[in-house]
Amino acid sequence: MSAYASTVINAPADKVWEYLRDFGNVAEWLPGITGCEIEDGENFRPGAVRRLESSAGAFRERLLTLNDASRSATYEILESPLQVRDYRALYRVAPVTDSGTAFVEWSATFEADDEAKVEGFVVRQVFEPGLAALHGRF
Repeated sequence: MSAYASTVINAPADKVWEYLRDFGNVAEWLPGITGCEIEDGENFRPGAVRRLESSAGAFRERLLTLNDASRSATYEILESPLQVRDYRALYRVAPVTDSGTAFVEWSATFEADDEAKVEGFVVRQVFEPGLAALHGRF
């Protein structure tokens, strides 16, 4: 199953990417996340593991890739209160060349017993509020 959301932010892509590439700052901008700590590894290096505290419970996620050239990162969920397996997510920032704004997309693939329910939760409770909060930041 997959989940997807995207938006255009009124800021240059490089500026938005400079902020989003920080794997440890998610509590600053993602609604519902009350704390984020890098438990293992270095913040900007693949292999880093972060622990998130949220209203839904604790999550542990590992950074898989961080690519400044493509302004993209991938991560996986290691532990979660969600009933998901093999959760892999990608977020990417691209320039909108005719306006100087940033196109931001966030997607995930996963397996779950109730895939439609998990997809709805991820899109409506994580991706969409997160992208909306980025609008407020920029």
